[in-house]
Amino acid sequence: MVKKAVQTAIRGGLVKALLYARVSSKEQEKEGFSIPAQCKLLREYAAQKQFGIAQEFIDVETAKSSGRTNFNEMVKYLRKHPGVRVILVEKTDRLYRNLKDWVTLDELDVEIHLAKEGVILSQDSRSSEKFMHGIKVLMAKNYIDNLSEEARKGQMEKAEQGIWPTKAPLGYLNVTGGDGKKVIEPDPEQAPMITRLFERYSTGAYSLKAIAKAAHAEGLVYPKSGNPVPVSTVHSILRNRLYTGLFRWNGKLHHGKHEPLVSIELWERVQGVLTGRHATPIHSYGYEFAFGGLMTCAKCGCAVVAEIKKGKYIYYHCTGHSDKGRGGYAECRRKYVREEALEETFGALLDKLHFDEEVLDWVRDALKASHADERKEQEQAIQRCQKEHKRLEDRLQAMYLDKLDGRIDSAFYDRMSAQWRVEQTRLLRELERHGDAGESYMEEGVRLLELARNARQLFAKQAPGEKKRLLNLLLSNCTWDDGEVCAVFRQPFDLLVETTTALSSVQASGAVLSKGHPVWLGNLDSNQD
Repeated sequence: MVKKAVQTAIRGGLVKALLYARVSSKEQEKEGFSIPAQCKLLREYAAQKQFGIAQEFIDVETAKSSGRTNFNEMVKYLRKHPGVRVILVEKTDRLYRNLKDWVTLDELDVEIHLAKEGVILSQDSRSSEKFMHGIKVLMAKNYIDNLSEEARKGQMEKAEQGIWPTKAPLGYLNVTGGDGKKVIEPDPEQAPMITRLFERYSTGAYSLKAIAKAAHAEGLVYPKSGNPVPVSTVHSILRNRLYTGLFRWNGKLHHGKHEPLVSIELWERVQGVLTGRHATPIHSYGYEFAFGGLMTCAKCGCAVVAEIKKGKYIYYHCTGHSDKGRGGYAECRRKYVREEALEETFGALLDKLHFDEEVLDWVRDALKASHADERKEQEQAIQRCQKEHKRLEDRLQAMYLDKLDGRIDSAFYDRMSAQWRVEQTRLLRELERHGDAGESYMEEGVRLLELARNARQLFAKQAPGEKKRLLNLLLSNCTWDDGEVCAVFRQPFDLLVETTTALSSVQASGAVLSKGHPVWLGNLDSNQD
């Protein structure tokens, strides 16, 4: 589609392209070292490649979420103008720094020119080049995540204190407690509805669809939109241990300080009804199942859950709770599969990610060489923080002398010095975060490759909870059909599977594989196979 759009544009004159530039903070924009440089580079690139710039989109904000104003405007423009299918951008982390942005542009079938990296990406690019690009996106995302480590530590500290550290679920409200901390408390309107929801469903007389309908009639809706909660949300509510006063955070069970809406006994009874019989629930107190919550039934779309038989054998089966009615899907619940069989199936999937040590060395070297600019910007960010910290220290010293000389009073000195000390503390924290992120920036990218390469071996050795986390990182859309598992690799690991498959074909043909072989050099012409 990209080629067709470009060929059509060529017949009409210059190929139209969009220019996108971004800086990660307002400080960079004030210093002016980034946006003008990016635009100059991209305009020169457009002239050299004979592109006509249809429109320019510039963002000056952080990219922790995908809600960047002009990035979203660019996406809208591309959807409205199917004849424009080329984006010019300086390099990978300027365009997107989270996976959602990457997927969004991939679905639009655009041709992306990374001017500084000398790379052109389109649907026709080799899977190996797309994979390398995907690893860079993950590395950029990891860098941002490292900068946010302090926020995550704060959430963990709250959880350890028994405080739910994020948005309140239905039935609770986020409020400020007497000590000034953000806590949750029962919503006077919705909390009683949640309690009755558990009580009714525990009787076993309701299907999920019926209990959801009863909740809608009573007024259980999303507070902001006023829309009735769907059946899937009702199911999530009934599975949520938070309503008992207990909650899990980062895999650890915490005793919450908030007021429970249901008893632990009632919650356990509901879990028994949800699993179709009073068997061991999905998240029992004593055991974490390796594949619980990973799969849905291919026939009815319901959750596939685990239970323990005879005290030691673990089986998985479909819950059979479907909005489509019970009649056609009762058969799903009678199909069982042993955990050992699923483990072998998932292990075989992970085998597809394996590649040789020689290839790992080459990709590692290529990644390090391609990220010299990122390391330079990292050093510039550290220098800016150090410079600002020193400026504040100099001002504090000068103000102290003014106080001694009587040019300012003590009250003014105390107020301003406290303000500047707080800012200095923030800068020191930022320096520490940049240092930690910088050290792990490249290492984390390489570790992603090593993780993929050794996934099968890791999987075989891990505890059930770690198995689940590994599969969640690598796989998505896992479905279960009469004991058979179908799964899709997440980006960019799907591209690695394509590349390793091509690699195996080349090796099977008897060809000598080198670091420069076309199977890895995605920017070579496709006829060079």
